[in-house]
Amino acid sequence: MTSPLLLVTEVPVDPAAVDQAIAVWREQTPVVAGAVLYRGVEASTLLELTPIADLGRLDGLTARWRDLLKALAPLSTGDARRQVLEFVEAPKPVEGELPATEYVQLRHVEVKPPVKEEYLDWRVDTIFAEVHKSEKIEAFLAYHSLLSTEPGVMFVSGFSCEPAEYLPTFASERYAEIAKQAHPHFVTDQGLYTRIYRRVEAR
Repeated sequence: MTSPLLLVTEVPVDPAAVDQAIAVWREQTPVVAGAVLYRGVEASTLLELTPIADLGRLDGLTARWRDLLKALAPLSTGDARRQVLEFVEAPKPVEGELPATEYVQLRHVEVKPPVKEEYLDWRVDTIFAEVHKSEKIEAFLAYHSLLSTEPGVMFVSGFSCEPAEYLPTFASERYAEIAKQAHPHFVTDQGLYTRIYRRVEAR
């Protein structure tokens, strides 16, 4: 069952030291139940997705973050980005708390508050309809920012094929029309991005 909250932690690392950073991440921190580590495909970053039941769990993770960032500091090219997302719905649900796929893509938009409810209805017959049609998309979870300096909607899309086979879903003529409907009526220019990550297999 999908966790009600998702903790997203991302650290930019030296491109020449990604494997070393992965080793440090594993060695310096105890594994949090359900957490999955990924490496960026388009950028040199490490991403950890951690399902949490409630905000009270954050207290117990503070020491872990401090130790991890101290150990990663010599290999980092920037500070950690961290946010808590609240689960909204699952157009393509998962059996566990996170996609079990080799890849995930984070798809983020900032929705204008006056049209938020209209947007939630609109996306069912547009974005979600295209997701349901795609055999390449194995999981698709919708969240909204709860604690973040990057407000908005976050989709976690899971797939196991190569990215070049997955991306055409969002490059079709139909999806281009959907994008035109979304902007600027529903979404702002800020916070619009997509990023792909590959799962780091457990030892």
